[in-house]
Amino acid sequence: MGKSGVDVTLNGLTKRFGGRTILDGVNLRVAAGETVALIGPSGGGKSTLLRCINGLTPFDAGEVHVGEHILRPAKAHHANTDAIRRLRQLLGMIFQDFQLFPHRTALENVIEAPIHVRGLPRTEALALGRRLLERVGLADRADFYPQQLSGGQKQRVAIARALAMQPRGLLCDEITSALDPELKGEVLDVLEGLKRDGLTLLVVTHEIGFARRAADRVVVLAEGRVIEEGPPAEVLDRPRTERTRLFLSRVLG
Repeated sequence: MGKSGVDVTLNGLTKRFGGRTILDGVNLRVAAGETVALIGPSGGGKSTLLRCINGLTPFDAGEVHVGEHILRPAKAHHANTDAIRRLRQLLGMIFQDFQLFPHRTALENVIEAPIHVRGLPRTEALALGRRLLERVGLADRADFYPQQLSGGQKQRVAIARALAMQPRGLLCDEITSALDPELKGEVLDVLEGLKRDGLTLLVVTHEIGFARRAADRVVVLAEGRVIEEGPPAEVLDRPRTERTRLFLSRVLG
């Protein structure tokens, strides 16, 4: 990719829905080029945290720093518009359900944003798109439509599409949870390659094997709070909190 990663820092990030506190003063720093696996029980706030970082969900208190850009609480959300646009150029986001355009080929899905958002000439965008599809192992699927692709292939197209904006980091929200075990490996291999390229990766996952193998750090989020963080071997093999031990016993059981 030729670019270094980007720092992401959360200071006191708080999000409420109605009377429920989804994120309760989360503090977290992801260093440029670091891969962090975010794990924890369902409903603990992991997906909401990614959506707050990306500007998709406004929040109630705290700050999100992505490189030099800062997002602030919902009451100032209108003032965040420019910061959101800029930080989305630094941080791509990949979703569990792919979100590909069904009426466009794999290549057309990848080149859409470079042409319409970055203003790249179509010939350059096509060359970039083909390079990125090759990068994720799908050079021979450029002219296939999403319905002609497996789940793992769709998710790799989604990764290529995110990379087409030339981000310095990716937010990945349970991107293998809908896939069969064999297809999960295809997608996780691509993420490991991006880690080697130096991108910052914040990955919400239940794939404990991937967290152990590829993450620099594992962060456990439960009830809207970071309850534990550290190197994978430490958190996964010697968890300090009973909540983490219970979660891991259920996931690995």
